[in-house]
Amino acid sequence: MEQGLVLKSTGKWYTLELSAGQIVQARIRGKLRLEGLSTTNPIAAGDKVFLLPDVDSEGIRLIDNIVPRKNYLVRKSTNLSKQMQILAANIDHAYLVVTLKSPVTQIAFIDRFLVSAESFRIPTTILFNKTDLYGEEELGLLAVLKNIYGTIGYGVAAISTIDKLTTNFLLNEIDGKNVMISGNSGVGKSSLVNALDATLNLRIGEISQAHEQGKHTTTFAEMHKLASGGYIIDTPGIRAFGLINIEKEHISHYFPEIRDLLGQCRFHNCMHLNEPYCAVKLALEEDQIAASRYHSYLQLMEEDGNSPYRYA
Repeated sequence: MEQGLVLKSTGKWYTLELSAGQIVQARIRGKLRLEGLSTTNPIAAGDKVFLLPDVDSEGIRLIDNIVPRKNYLVRKSTNLSKQMQILAANIDHAYLVVTLKSPVTQIAFIDRFLVSAESFRIPTTILFNKTDLYGEEELGLLAVLKNIYGTIGYGVAAISTIDKLTTNFLLNEIDGKNVMISGNSGVGKSSLVNALDATLNLRIGEISQAHEQGKHTTTFAEMHKLASGGYIIDTPGIRAFGLINIEKEHISHYFPEIRDLLGQCRFHNCMHLNEPYCAVKLALEEDQIAASRYHSYLQLMEEDGNSPYRYA
């Protein structure tokens, strides 16, 4: 059965690339059921799908099923929702675009994204964008954050989309891969894609002066083929990142610096909260774990699954 790569999903209609490079429109044949998944979107950018040989009455190709996914990244579709939204599928690497000015990305948002990516074993690089706008305060914070996340083991880079010398390294990293780019609205995701391949000419959003937040310009995630090689999935701007299907006792596994200490606490079922002889709390006291990271851990441990989240 012929396969297609999903470049864009708009809910009912899908844009696919066939193995020969042909771009076609498709829809799902009947009701596609995904076992164990309650999602707002059954198919996402990056998915590979099986196509029937025939077409419908309008000449549209028909999707029969999904090729088993290597991985996918999800978030709660909305506050208080039990459903999840699949942001992208079959991701080789994720790039989280962060800005420390115009708009400001919250630390809690960064950590929530990283926890989710860790839970799906997706390697992630943090791109600190708009560095051309940074003053002394932002540059100081940038140095602190690069040290925190770099020490943990994440890739970190300071970039400016108006200076290609800061972004050209991505062309080599992306070549031959399917990567995802994500972040809050207004952090410059589309500008970054344009900087990597000007022929794509993605629409650039504006910053709301009232709240220093980005206005949504990407409604659906879309996969773009770069002229230099590889594919990049540009996701809609995310104002909040709600985690889903992560048990409290497993959250520590998705903080690499805490995971490295598992087994060193006095009690095997230590949750690293108020227990005595906790290796994680000791590491925190000795500045081996950043206070901001432990604070994010506490937020996730204390969070009620039915509580709204606002960390963007």
